[in-house]
Amino acid sequence: MKKDIVHIIHILGLQARPAVSLVNNSAKYKSECNLLYKGREANMKSIMDIMSLKIPTQSDVTISCSGEDEEEAIAAIEEVLRAQKIIA
Repeated sequence: MKKDIVHIIHILGLQARPAVSLVNNSAKYKSECNLLYKGREANMKSIMDIMSLKIPTQSDVTISCSGEDEEEAIAAIEEVLRAQKIIA
């Protein structure tokens, strides 16, 4: 299992548009990908799970991926978040 902690910097936090990008990107990988915030975990292949976390700006979240392509998956997820200026 690969885990990384990222800091949300976007003024609106993690909103619907970037969440859709995360779902679409996570779906490309066989690994199980999850987002952890304040003790709650969301499947990154489910828009409803991600949105239910209601992640505001200036929050630390943990991205975890577990499976055969976990390294690639977590790197791609972080790249999507950086490209949309959600994380630094």
